[in-house]
Amino acid sequence: MVVRFGAQLWSQHTDWPEWRDAAVAADEAGWDSVWTWDHLLAIFGPWEQPIFEGWSILSAVGPLTKRVRLGLMVGANTFRKPGMTAKLATTLDHVSGGRAVLGIGGAWFDREHEAFGIPDWGSGFGERLDRLDESVMLMRRLLDGERFSHTGQFYTLTDALCEPRPIQAHLPILIGGSGPRKTLRTTALRADAWNTAGTIDEVRNRLEILDQHCADVGRDRSEIELTVSFPIVIRDATADAESAYAASLAHNGTDTMGDVPVLLGSPEFVADGLRPYVELGFRTVVVRLPAPYDKETIARMNEVGDLLADA
Repeated sequence: MVVRFGAQLWSQHTDWPEWRDAAVAADEAGWDSVWTWDHLLAIFGPWEQPIFEGWSILSAVGPLTKRVRLGLMVGANTFRKPGMTAKLATTLDHVSGGRAVLGIGGAWFDREHEAFGIPDWGSGFGERLDRLDESVMLMRRLLDGERFSHTGQFYTLTDALCEPRPIQAHLPILIGGSGPRKTLRTTALRADAWNTAGTIDEVRNRLEILDQHCADVGRDRSEIELTVSFPIVIRDATADAESAYAASLAHNGTDTMGDVPVLLGSPEFVADGLRPYVELGFRTVVVRLPAPYDKETIARMNEVGDLLADA
């Protein structure tokens, strides 16, 4: 089986040459995709750390890469109206030669909304997910070339049209998040791909819920690309991987990369950790890579892929 790998290059506490070089290295090493955040303030460690805007940095690296798909993991739906997001994804698709993925989620970091006066924060998490559902529906119609007007619960479009069309005949929309009642239903109804993270039991349970939503809406779940993300550091010696991981955390002023399993060790160890997820049907693994971006992990991820392919 083929397992694809995506490099999620954190956009905080870095500079453009460092981020650019890591993206190009992933492209040259055979990774399938490069992702970054859609945050305006740092989300690990002190929020005052420098951080780049996501769509801009992806568009900048588009012409510098040749094969990797490019997307946000994931975009904050509250930051932009759906028409603006569709235009940004279309532009990225053109500057990258047809490699854009529109990653989107409900948003969660209230501090950046407060800091920059972003108004569409909503009354709570439930409303944000309702906004996400309506927004994804509208973005799909725009990306598919419809010209239409719409008056909905949250958004109004008047004689809207997204031209030029994306290069891809069907620019994929990836939804990130695991909310059982709303996010996973929107995924079942509208998404081309889904991203989650967690222990194998947590992920298995969410997948069962997604399966039920797919059955409810009449969707074949095999149409949805399943992606899962982990912090990963590859070294032949576990102690060396742990040391490199600790240095990355310290560089970003944090002691964690999130409440998810962490895979630190040899290619064989990493492959063994990923295999249960692959057996569930996950064929894309997104690796969380904070600055200063671990060059050895970027160079050696293909070894993990080979081990999984041989299983």
